[in-house]
Amino acid sequence: MNRVHAETDCLTRRRLSAIVLALGILLSACSDPPAGPEVEVRNWIERGVAAAEAKDRRTLMNMISPAYADARGYNRARIGDLFRAYFLRMNSIELLATVNDITTMGDSAAEVQLTVGMAGTKDSLLGFSADAYQFSLELEKIAGDWLLISARWSQLGRELQ
Repeated sequence: MNRVHAETDCLTRRRLSAIVLALGILLSACSDPPAGPEVEVRNWIERGVAAAEAKDRRTLMNMISPAYADARGYNRARIGDLFRAYFLRMNSIELLATVNDITTMGDSAAEVQLTVGMAGTKDSLLGFSADAYQFSLELEKIAGDWLLISARWSQLGRELQ
C-alpha cells in the first residue's frame, strides 16, 4: 500500500509541477509587452483621449512642447485657446481614436497618423455635435516624456493642413 501511495504522491507532484509551469508560462504571456517607443506613444494617445473626454486642459497642455509650431502658424498657446473654446462649448465629449500608423525614429521621435471621431452634447438647437478628423502628429521624447511638437489636421476626407 505504501508503494502505491508513494507512486500516486510522485505522480501528483509531477502534475502539480506541470500545472505550475503552465500557469507561469500563461502569466508571462499575458503580461504587458516590454515598453518601447511605440507602446509609449500609444499610451500617450490614450492619456490624451482620456484628458480630452474629461475636459482636462492642464493635462493636455502638459503633453505639448513649449516649442510647438505648425503649418497653420499655431503655437502652444493658440492650441490651448482651441481646447478652451471647445471645452466651454461642449457639455460632454466622447472620442473614438483609431491609430492608423505610428512611425518611430529611434527612441526619441515619432510620427502618428490618427483618425478621431468626436461627439458631444452642447447647449444648442440640436444639442448634439459630431465630427471626424484625421491628424498627423509629430512627437519628440524630451526628458523622458513624449511631447507634441507639431500637428496637421482636417475633417475626415479633406486634405491635411
